[in-house]
Amino acid sequence: MRRSACTILVLLALLMAPFARSRAQDAPWPTRPIRIVMPFAAGGGTDITARFLAQRLTEKLGVSVVIENRIGGQGNIGALAVVRAAPDGYTLLYNTSFVVTSPALTPNIAYDWQRDLTPVVGVASVPLILLVHPSLPAQSLAEFAALVRRPNSDLSYASAGIGNTTHLAAARLLLELQGNATHVPYSGGAPALTDIVRGVVQFYMDTTNTAVPFVRNGTVRALGIASAQRVASLPDVPTIAEAIAPGFTAESWQGVMAPTGTPEAIIRRFSSEMLNLLTEPAVIERLAQSSTIPMAMPTAEYRAFLESEAEKWQAVIRAASIRLE
Repeated sequence: MRRSACTILVLLALLMAPFARSRAQDAPWPTRPIRIVMPFAAGGGTDITARFLAQRLTEKLGVSVVIENRIGGQGNIGALAVVRAAPDGYTLLYNTSFVVTSPALTPNIAYDWQRDLTPVVGVASVPLILLVHPSLPAQSLAEFAALVRRPNSDLSYASAGIGNTTHLAAARLLLELQGNATHVPYSGGAPALTDIVRGVVQFYMDTTNTAVPFVRNGTVRALGIASAQRVASLPDVPTIAEAIAPGFTAESWQGVMAPTGTPEAIIRRFSSEMLNLLTEPAVIERLAQSSTIPMAMPTAEYRAFLESEAEKWQAVIRAASIRLE
């Protein structure tokens, strides 16, 4: 009799499980603060954008949306913290391209972004710009291409670190042009920019949000924008694609991901709120002040974008034999 009763209870539990999962997924969200992990230091351009958007989301969602900086490992320490978090919609990752480039840069990385993380929404992008020191005898992209193609080229270029977007963009451009130059990695964007201003290195692919003031005051020369269209902040600077390398783009993009298993209803809600936010004129204007362009990519589109970026940049990493030291 006891065995029969136990069997009935097990069957009832199995029958009720789908309904329990449904109720859990339909539970109100959010009811407590949302933590968005920023895997880079506070005060940088990406961090500033994330904090501005988090403040606006706080107003819309009715709970605090807080940015938590978890730095280190080229972004992977923060990503791993999100991977290990409960998939309940209260811990999210503010990601950049590191999630798709890390597998090619770092052997035995501790997580698989396609398995362990779920794309939520593509947020914004900042085009990169090719900067040269004024002493470099190149007034155009064509003249720059001729210089890096010289067999005995002694040019050097800065980056914000090995495997950083600024490094990969320059490496890809050199591959496209069949040119060569010596890579000089720095510990971040600020010292890299400082040394091109000083003439220690000859060129640097920086993000427009930090480069524009230096271009305008003449301390560096801008030769080309690595976006599909010219940017409003520097309308006279051509795109690299239109001048010398058709189809060439390189942008520092940002998005939000969640631990795999996060309920789809929560992903849809967060994505919808962010997409609506990114269409507000005041938000667009605020982002434009730092040359940041809203991407506003829904979940499915952002997933396809990530896969495309992974293919593009991992190919560059392999072709240029880039490895983290």
